[in-house]
Amino acid sequence: MLDRRGFLQVTAAAGGGLLLGAWLEPALASAPPTLGNDSFTPNAFIRIAGDGTVTIIAKNPEIGQGVKTSLPMTIAEELDVRWEDVQIEQGDLNPAYGGQVAGGSTGTPTNWEPLRRAGAAGRQMLVAAAAATWGVAESECTTRDGRVHHAASNRSLGYGELAARAATLTAPDLRTVALKPPAEYRIIGKPIGSVDTPRIVRGEPIFGIDVTLPGMRYAAFEKCPVFGGKVADANLDAIRAMPGVRAAFVVDGGTNLSGLLGGVAIVADSWWEAQQARKQLDVTWVSGGTELQGSAVFAQQASALMAGTPQRTLRQDGDVPAALAGAHRTVTADYHYPFLAHATLEPMNCTAWFHDGKMELWAPTQNPGSGRQLVATTLGIAPDDVIVHLVRAGGGFGRRLANDYMVEAAWIARQVGEPVKLLWSREDDTRHDFYRPAGWHRLTGAVSAAGDVTAWHQHFISFGEGERFAQGASMSATEFPALFVPNFRLDASVMPSGVPTGFLRAPGSNGLAFVSQSFIDELAHAAGRDPVQMRLALLGPPRLAMDGERAVYDGGRMRAVLEAVAQRSGWGRAMPTGRGMGVAFHFSHRGYFAEVVDASVAADGAVTVHKVWVAGDIGPIIINPSNAVNQVEGSVIDGLSEMFAQEITVTNGQVDQQHFGDFPLLRLTESPREIDVHFVKSDSPVTGLGEPALPPVIPALCNAIFAATGRRIRSLPLSQHDLFPAS
Repeated sequence: MLDRRGFLQVTAAAGGGLLLGAWLEPALASAPPTLGNDSFTPNAFIRIAGDGTVTIIAKNPEIGQGVKTSLPMTIAEELDVRWEDVQIEQGDLNPAYGGQVAGGSTGTPTNWEPLRRAGAAGRQMLVAAAAATWGVAESECTTRDGRVHHAASNRSLGYGELAARAATLTAPDLRTVALKPPAEYRIIGKPIGSVDTPRIVRGEPIFGIDVTLPGMRYAAFEKCPVFGGKVADANLDAIRAMPGVRAAFVVDGGTNLSGLLGGVAIVADSWWEAQQARKQLDVTWVSGGTELQGSAVFAQQASALMAGTPQRTLRQDGDVPAALAGAHRTVTADYHYPFLAHATLEPMNCTAWFHDGKMELWAPTQNPGSGRQLVATTLGIAPDDVIVHLVRAGGGFGRRLANDYMVEAAWIARQVGEPVKLLWSREDDTRHDFYRPAGWHRLTGAVSAAGDVTAWHQHFISFGEGERFAQGASMSATEFPALFVPNFRLDASVMPSGVPTGFLRAPGSNGLAFVSQSFIDELAHAAGRDPVQMRLALLGPPRLAMDGERAVYDGGRMRAVLEAVAQRSGWGRAMPTGRGMGVAFHFSHRGYFAEVVDASVAADGAVTVHKVWVAGDIGPIIINPSNAVNQVEGSVIDGLSEMFAQEITVTNGQVDQQHFGDFPLLRLTESPREIDVHFVKSDSPVTGLGEPALPPVIPALCNAIFAATGRRIRSLPLSQHDLFPAS
């Protein structure tokens, strides 16, 4: 990440232009960039040509979250140019940019200040160049729309005219450059369409799946359907004789489920020919032991763990047993959510070319630095000999944080000595994912005669070994309502698994919010209390919840969004028979969100979501309101899609589902008729938005179903439930 220690590297570009780049520290800086006639791999954020053309580099991977637009907007604002005069280029992996990761909704908070300072520094240098040209004080000069103005003499110069001189000046200290006050913003805060939208609408090749190179071959890679298995034998001679096939060979692979696994690679002149040959593969597999595992086995193990003594206690406040014993009323309930796949519309793919001792990759990855290291380690080459070009991804949702497809493509390309595009099939994508871990919860809560929550005991069961949770399977000791219930205990138990797990959009929170916010509704019902009022009482007066000396939860911000969504939705009004409203809130990835769902359940059990209201607090500034609303709407639809019918089950160590036919995405006709999005501004730091709006919609719909039918949803997906209204 670029920080305040950064400084500017100033370079005179071809044609008298100016290159500006903010660098992490000198040790990480590679040689200054140059402009060639054919191509340019920049390590600078801003390029100003002598003709006035302004090019801004988008540093982070674009997976649909909009950073290719929003991050350059922050630079353009401080540089003080017109957005319509800016060209955006996707940057490749380069240590000069600092961190280049798409995940955890971190793109905005980690880049908000550094990129603004990079833009402001460029503006300051251009002002200095103009002042020197005119022989006036810099303080007498102002900027507007890519020009420096001197009002006293009624003179102005365009940035292109000043670029060559600016390139000769000493760069300012990024810590001291003056930033614009928000009142002067002309780009930040304005709704701006994605820079890639016109090309996407025209069907131009901008995704990883679209990459082509001269002489490129196409590869398919067959892995063992049981996780961790290896090849014992395969009919390779028969495959090599098939039309278009150039090579077929066994890849031994290793045991790291996130790395190169064993399988059979087929390389052909076209992907169709590679797939047709793959269908004729006859492979004998050596299992890795996961064939003894499955969803039914995990459920049995979870049931046994639930009945026994928890393996460890993550948090304990007050005296839970005493509070439960003296409670006015107690409620106990078991909750479960399944494994989930990421189901990106674009399957995993990567194009690789090994030449001149270097591995060159075109990868739609969320984590290119990790991918480069994985490839380098696996192939036994230096990381500097792995070149990664970032290509737009057709969805990520956390799946592309893992780079198994990159190392597969690299291994195959080096083996055949030609450019190779590896493209997974939909079946590959579904059956070789890093799944959102399943989880089981037993909760017991107590309410007083006044309707307050006085005790909360939760036993959480998922995957891991000893005191280590599997990837994506953890639960924080400060997960709400910790620190808000006087008598609180959180226990955890884990069981081993050979099923690869990972991070799905709003990891952890996408399951935990369903559990906690649904159970809060159960306690509200037991107390005879309105669900919104119960939550407001639980939050209490606005305060920061402290874990030792660390603030972990802002109850005031959550109160604000809860009150806002209740007001906007008209919470509390009478609803027709078979129709109800449900509410939920959740804090994750620095964002505070509350949501209300209006839904009905028909006589045949069909659920219709009529409207969803969303109120969120992600700080004082919304960089791009158009993209912000898009992200919230997408989160809502994504969350509903997960809960309606999505479930990954495992039998004898292999995934049962294969494609969208048995792991369906929500269709347009099933989506909410309307999604009302409202942002509550606060003085907190600017933050991201790709994930925190997703978790609340799941329990909000479950609670709406209860309001409509009187039936509780304690396990997902909804398709496993009989939702006929209660008589």
